[in-house]
Amino acid sequence: MNLTRLEDLDLQNKRVLIREDFNVPLDKGMITSDVRIQAALPTIQYALKKGAAVILLSHLDRPAEGTVTPELSLAPIATRLQELLGQPVRFIVNWLDGFEISPGEVVLCENVRFQTGEKKNDPTLAKKIAKLGDIFVMDAFATAHRSEASTVGVAQFSPQVCAGLLLMSELKALSLALENPARPLLAIFSCTRVFGRSIFI
Repeated sequence: MNLTRLEDLDLQNKRVLIREDFNVPLDKGMITSDVRIQAALPTIQYALKKGAAVILLSHLDRPAEGTVTPELSLAPIATRLQELLGQPVRFIVNWLDGFEISPGEVVLCENVRFQTGEKKNDPTLAKKIAKLGDIFVMDAFATAHRSEASTVGVAQFSPQVCAGLLLMSELKALSLALENPARPLLAIFSCTRVFGRSIFI
């Protein structure tokens, strides 16, 4: 497996577009577990430390495509992320046509599944998403198997693509588990996709 890693690229003054998995459980708008948000912190903090402007994408649940569903907004995630990072996180609802962002800033875009064409990996949508960043970082292992505009499509149109710290740690953990397993052994192989390439695990 030969993937470009986040650490391999120069992030200084770059708009780094990171696909995370903030699909957290909510109860009446309150986050009941922030484990997935905390897992994403090392990638976000690394990009900030290296002088990047950080743009975050994620889905939340399964809204009807093209429909804004207020109870599935990522607004609560922005609030919690701001607390964990200890710095402002700008939440943008209408983000698809672009926005200004400076190095050191963090922007969280509204639920990507509110966009028509996300689940069908529509190339027009994928191109618009790709224009937001100079570098696309895939860091959402749990959604890497889905051929969607914000996971696979965007990588096809981005100037540079790489794997985030969380994604690499997940892949490493899976590889280590298969290197010297306890026996007797039952192996169940699955296939995930990273940047449109199949990886068997």
